[in-house]
Amino acid sequence: MKKILFLVIGGVLLLSACYYAFIYYVPFSEGVRSGELIKISRKGVISKTWEGEISQGISGAQIFKFSVQGKDKEVIAKLKEYQGQYVKVDYIERYATFFWWGDTKYFIKNVQKERSPHFRN
Repeated sequence: MKKILFLVIGGVLLLSACYYAFIYYVPFSEGVRSGELIKISRKGVISKTWEGEISQGISGAQIFKFSVQGKDKEVIAKLKEYQGQYVKVDYIERYATFFWWGDTKYFIKNVQKERSPHFRN
């Protein structure tokens, strides 16, 4: 009986570790988006995560919601600095997320300040 219990618990732990590794290391997609950075905030009750939004249209017609992992300190600092400005972000989309990572499946890896196409001279 102890051997069966050990095998069941070991199997569950192994499957959980494989699932976590798959979600973390295998991205669903990668890409670039640009728009006006309208929000960056740290929120949550149990686990604080960094969440943000980019407006990709006139008057907020299309909003891109994203998360930033806490270990990406440089990206978070740049997002705070570029608040309210036009930015281009590199992101990865994961198959799923965990509550301690963020609210969305989109995770920002890099951010750059861009010139807005609405005000080019």
